[in-house]
Amino acid sequence: MSIKNKIKNFFIDEEYEYEYVEEDQIPEQPTQTVKHKNNVVSLTSVQQPNSKVVLCEPRTYSEAQEIADNIVNKRAVVINLQRIDRNQAKRIVDFLSGTVYAVNGDIQKLGAETFLCTPENIDVSGSITENFMNEDDLNKGW
Repeated sequence: MSIKNKIKNFFIDEEYEYEYVEEDQIPEQPTQTVKHKNNVVSLTSVQQPNSKVVLCEPRTYSEAQEIADNIVNKRAVVINLQRIDRNQAKRIVDFLSGTVYAVNGDIQKLGAETFLCTPENIDVSGSITENFMNEDDLNKGW
């Protein structure tokens, strides 16, 4: 006998016992369902070389939805509220603040009645000081 056969016989026992069990006697094990999170990220949202900035000058509150749609579609929006009633302008800013919060974005005041709303994919650096504000702006409550 060769060394190979001796090692083989040492590790492998040639006496096997077979036990036949019918299928209905095998206990059923509960099946486990594995739930996977859907971690799919659209490449179009990651790679946006053509980022756009939208300029808006709403005249009524009903235009706030269009502005919010731009933010949700990952576009920065500059809003000029000079041509709208003060109460409606406040409602628009409140609505857009909620929209920006929902998309993890940011809203910044650029001027007396001008705001910048950005989604999370756009970073804004720097700040604008409020020294430009005059008495009229302070009375409006901006």
